[in-house]
Amino acid sequence: MQLRYNYRVYPDASQRRALARAFGCARVVWNDCLRDREEAHAAGLPFVTSAELSRRRITQAKRTTERAWLSEVSAVVLQQSLRDLDAAYKNFFDSLKGTRKGCKVAPPRYKSKKDTRQSIRLNTNAFAIRTNGTVYVAKIGSIKVTWSRPLPVAPTSLTVTKDCSGRYFISFVVDTEPDILPELDAEVGIDLGLSTFAVLSDGTRIHSPKFLRRAEKKLKRLQRELSRKARGSKNRTKARIRLARQHARVADRRRDWHHKASTQIIRDNQAVYVEDLAVSALARTRLAKSVHDAGWSAFVNMLEYKAARCGRYFGKVGRFEPTSQICSVCGVKDGPKPLHVREWTCRECGTVHDRDDNASRNTLAAGRADRLNASRSAGKTRTKVPAQRVEAGSHPDGHTTVVGIPGS
Repeated sequence: MQLRYNYRVYPDASQRRALARAFGCARVVWNDCLRDREEAHAAGLPFVTSAELSRRRITQAKRTTERAWLSEVSAVVLQQSLRDLDAAYKNFFDSLKGTRKGCKVAPPRYKSKKDTRQSIRLNTNAFAIRTNGTVYVAKIGSIKVTWSRPLPVAPTSLTVTKDCSGRYFISFVVDTEPDILPELDAEVGIDLGLSTFAVLSDGTRIHSPKFLRRAEKKLKRLQRELSRKARGSKNRTKARIRLARQHARVADRRRDWHHKASTQIIRDNQAVYVEDLAVSALARTRLAKSVHDAGWSAFVNMLEYKAARCGRYFGKVGRFEPTSQICSVCGVKDGPKPLHVREWTCRECGTVHDRDDNASRNTLAAGRADRLNASRSAGKTRTKVPAQRVEAGSHPDGHTTVVGIPGS
């Protein structure tokens, strides 16, 4: 399987200028190629091929006075930007045809130089890891890296990113074998919530740290300071960076906590079952801030790819399964209940249920049933493969599936 390892880097002043130049050139190539394809589509002409765009917008553009500065950056950066555009179009067309799962994908859009997040991608021809711990990037130099952990094998591609708070990161894609853990007898169902982040069917309760709520007072103060600064001033830029850094701290803390909690669950259980929540719909309700603060989707995705990596089984229970309405003891459906009802008594067997504990046990039972039905229909137990991202150009066939793993 393919994994992504992320590390913090600290480029010096000259390297930051070179990276800014590379970000800008990659953005210009993207916009030029996208404009050519949109104009051809509007004129009723055939779809412009990648080879034609590479010749027109990279090779020939370098010879003109308007785009001569494209020669100042590595050609790999420019070619990779074109490959990323091809991947964006492929995702859009696959979404239109219905061959791509998930939400509908919009067509590619133009990139703005005002975007605070920038990135470039390179293959093995344009970077190298030095023996002194630095990473050499073509036409940028050797960048100092904070190695939070070693790479398991030699990487196949590199992405350099500048985030909204001005921090720089590099991420490597590596091809490695799954790290299969010893088999266990334990299985667990998980009920996700807001007041209690997760309730496991074995009785374990994971309370929500509510990182955003805890930082809300400071975020409000920084937002007020930003709103008082004159637009276009340097003080406004400084205030924006201070606000972005505080948001980054909140996101980093939440991500680190998600990783630790998901890793512990995967290590302790052979099979994990969760409910397939409609997070995007819940994020449009009055509970939107709490839903985003919990980060259910990120947590479930971590469980999914870690289960595949460690040889565990991961399953999702349908969102319309009445896990909160069924008695986990006798199986009688007691009907829907409002959210303020946290305990209820089964009218059939008289068992007093905690709403979350009962839902987690029903999730475990429904997941086991789905797994058994799949095993009977296929003749063997199916292992679900996690949702994957595509990074163009990091694999010879152009269809690389990458599982994200931060360096923390």
